[in-house]
Amino acid sequence: MSRKRTTYTADFKAKVVLELLEDGKTLNEIASKYNLLPKNLQNWKRQFLENASLAFDKSAVVKEYKEQIKELEKQKDATSKKLGEIIVERDWLEGKLVSLDLSTRKCMVDSEGKVQAKQSNKKITPSLNRQLQLLHISKTAYYYKATILFSSDEDIKLLNTIDIIHTKHPYYGTRRVEKLLKRLGFEKIGRKRIKTAFEFMGIKAMYPKVRTTKANKEHKKYPYLLNEFKNDKGQVVIDTPNKVWSTDITYIKLEKGFAYLSAIIDWHTKKILSWKLSNTMDVSLTTSVLNEALSKYPKPEIFNTDQGSQYTAKEHIDILVQNDISISMDAKGRSIDNIVIERFWRTLKYENIYPSSYTNIKEAKEGIEEYINIYNSERLHSTLEYLTPDEVYYEGVNNRCYNAKKVLLKVA
Repeated sequence: MSRKRTTYTADFKAKVVLELLEDGKTLNEIASKYNLLPKNLQNWKRQFLENASLAFDKSAVVKEYKEQIKELEKQKDATSKKLGEIIVERDWLEGKLVSLDLSTRKCMVDSEGKVQAKQSNKKITPSLNRQLQLLHISKTAYYYKATILFSSDEDIKLLNTIDIIHTKHPYYGTRRVEKLLKRLGFEKIGRKRIKTAFEFMGIKAMYPKVRTTKANKEHKKYPYLLNEFKNDKGQVVIDTPNKVWSTDITYIKLEKGFAYLSAIIDWHTKKILSWKLSNTMDVSLTTSVLNEALSKYPKPEIFNTDQGSQYTAKEHIDILVQNDISISMDAKGRSIDNIVIERFWRTLKYENIYPSSYTNIKEAKEGIEEYINIYNSERLHSTLEYLTPDEVYYEGVNNRCYNAKKVLLKVA
């Protein structure tokens, strides 16, 4: 007996996405509240943001549906001339099956599985078994439900522990992390599970790796442009503000789940230009942070990122191209190429995140905002001759050079 698939109205989806966009709760909390899969929430949020502009251009929507209706009427007229159920099934299959993946084909199945003639369009809906045969889906594959990654309390504990280990030992790979986790009581953990956790958290060990995967053909990769600024010790040295900006995303542990923090840092002055905390790690997070930084500060000459899908996505690349900013990307598996933001993550977590033990996203936002304000305007940096990022940044922007001794005496 076939099982009825749960469907959700557009109003319900909009309500849940708006609650998700408020960032007051984690993705898992909202999913648990409405008994939904976190993956569904991520998809709904993406669809909501992609189609938000249609709310201000109704004519485009009407035009699109008119064209679709006209096309469907032509198809109906052609189909009505066909003879028999076999021809109807053949055309139905040819119209639906065009090199689609399994998940898409599963969405096409009418789960009620009743053979009936729908008088409105004279379309015959095949039985569930027949639909599965036509779509080349086995019953096992159709009823299979994917396991939700890292949703239990034990999983959250594991992620938080890995985050602490990586922050303290960013050069540890999966082998060393596995050994250390077993010392800490995670007896059943394996390297495959740790690798999955690394990918889920956006973590990369800070050392060069052998390139074993091919680049995503859908997303263009850009060369690393900072080699020309390296000194004899192999360190990247930038001498002026707004020459190079760098960005990344990091995992933030919370008492009830986790969140993702994205930030942009000026390489020379170490000033945090913009940041955002979100319950999902997607392109909307990175583009919003980039747009905010560009609206507040003069654009950089070079923008450096890793090769994550959020940074190679068309939406993110287009912003940089439109602003005539050179794009630089770390070599595959070399997070050390983006060392300045990696060091900030380490400082933030040891000085703020771990001691604070934030309960939820709202509390974390307030605490991180207060810390970054202090970091920019009050915290002295040894690499800046014990000046603050704000002092070096604004002095450099105004004069394109600065007298460190003069500024230090003025502060004193």
